[in-house]
Amino acid sequence: MSEHLPPETLDHWAGALREHFDLSADDVPIALILDLAKDVANGVARPAAPFSAFVAGLVAGRQGGSPDDIRSAVADVTKLAGDWQG
Repeated sequence: MSEHLPPETLDHWAGALREHFDLSADDVPIALILDLAKDVANGVARPAAPFSAFVAGLVAGRQGGSPDDIRSAVADVTKLAGDWQG
């Protein structure tokens, strides 16, 4: 498998996840999560990005899991990353 896949691979993977877990596009906001990963990778450290995305998902799920809960959790993690002094 190539390490450099075409961009549409992510869209196909997201579609497969949505179908398998019966999720809507609002449940899986690709751009929002990619921005979160970028902000954490730049503000904290690269390895912190996937972990932080997991934590944002966990927090959103515990808050109810709505699209608003997802955006709120991502905003909180992004703010923490932006304020991070290490």
